[in-house]
Amino acid sequence: QLQLVESGGGLVQPGGSLRLSCTASGFRFDFYNVGWFRQAPGKEREGVSVISGEDDSTVYADSVKGRFTISRNIANNTVYLQMNGLKPEDTAVYYCAADRRTSLLIMDSRRFDYWGQGTQVTVSS
Repeated sequence: QLQLVESGGGLVQPGGSLRLSCTASGFRFDFYNVGWFRQAPGKEREGVSVISGEDDSTVYADSVKGRFTISRNIANNTVYLQMNGLKPEDTAVYYCAADRRTSLLIMDSRRFDYWGQGTQVTVSS
């Protein structure tokens, strides 16, 4: 059974940091692009970042550039999202997802085949 499980969400004050983890079971991340997406209440799901399964190249949404970093550990089949300088507008449910087609690095949720259940991130004082 193919499954993605996110962890690491929580409540943090503005300016704080969190690291989200996404672990796969039933398949290897080596052959997939893996992305992080988020959805805030009343808003559409938006892309945050994607990392390539071919060469570790990355893409970020403008709103998180310079603050968030995506990375992966092939040995433990996990992708991370390090989030620094968190702002209240970063509050959302964060999802990881996997795209089998690694020839292009595109942050479009419609391309992604497998999704996790999401983890809540709340930035508030």
